[in-house]
Amino acid sequence: MLILGIESSCDETAASVVKDCRTILSSVVSTQIEEHRKYGGVVPEIASRRHCENILGVVRQALDEAGVSLSDLDGIAVTYAPGLIGALLVGVSFAKALAMSCGKPLIPVHHIAGHIATNYLTHPTLEPPYLCLVASGGHSHIIEVLSYTKFRVVGRTRDDAAGECFDKCARAMGFPYPGGVHIDKASQSGDPSAIKLPRPSVAGNEFDFSFSGLKTSVINMLHNAQQKGTEVNTNDLAASLQSTIAGVLTEHTINAAKALGYRKVALAGGVSANTGVRAALSEACEKEGFEFFMPEKSLCGDNGAMIACQGSYNLLAGITADESLNAVATLSMEEI
Repeated sequence: MLILGIESSCDETAASVVKDCRTILSSVVSTQIEEHRKYGGVVPEIASRRHCENILGVVRQALDEAGVSLSDLDGIAVTYAPGLIGALLVGVSFAKALAMSCGKPLIPVHHIAGHIATNYLTHPTLEPPYLCLVASGGHSHIIEVLSYTKFRVVGRTRDDAAGECFDKCARAMGFPYPGGVHIDKASQSGDPSAIKLPRPSVAGNEFDFSFSGLKTSVINMLHNAQQKGTEVNTNDLAASLQSTIAGVLTEHTINAAKALGYRKVALAGGVSANTGVRAALSEACEKEGFEFFMPEKSLCGDNGAMIACQGSYNLLAGITADESLNAVATLSMEEI
């Protein structure tokens, strides 16, 4: 089975061909980071325009590198939710036209489900059910992966996601966009116990997250230091921030796994590339005797392979769409 996956939910235009659910034949990503960096974050209108300019070339390159033609494909998968609505519409419109023109099934894929699927591309033996922490710039979820196409959210952020907290704190510390990678690098030279930061908790659901208070605490600390003419050790603050976020994500995930009886735990999403988060959750799982799975770093960010992989399982489950498929900016995993 050959599936073409198309991803355009934010600032990466990506396409990939995946064979038999788990073998990547090609993966092409056109990123817009350099253009958005001067604005300190993604500008939705610019992102949409660049997707329009890039998507045809990216898809052609993915097909060429895989050595396949449109007629060889068994289906065309596309991210339809959630994300920036204009960016999503580019991918959805392109995929619909392509599927209709060549008579192939159109397969809708939820972006978070795609991130979860990166673990299938890295770990050939992984099968549901298991528990997965999905952490990125827009999402912080603890999800029960009941099957390849059925999910239940047991924990989610009430405000800022982990990746958003990293990026906004990084900006306040003077790092360029995207800030998470710079926090990670600076933390390697800092002391994670040097600065005490609040560990947020949420009343009503012990598995939910809240990172807005942590973000505010860091920004206020930097602002107060500037007013007083004092300096905050950037490396120590980066190490303390990373340790706090990694600790909260890990603690909630492990507690959820224990409460729900899972012995397999996975990590996914853009923040899964963070060395502190990877190490903290890996060590905690080893301590508890849990099997732990995480994607290769090259698959942590948005990519077409994750969409093609999840699209393969959706097609096997009979999940397809017609020409009425539309992009959706916000959509819970449980509404799929």
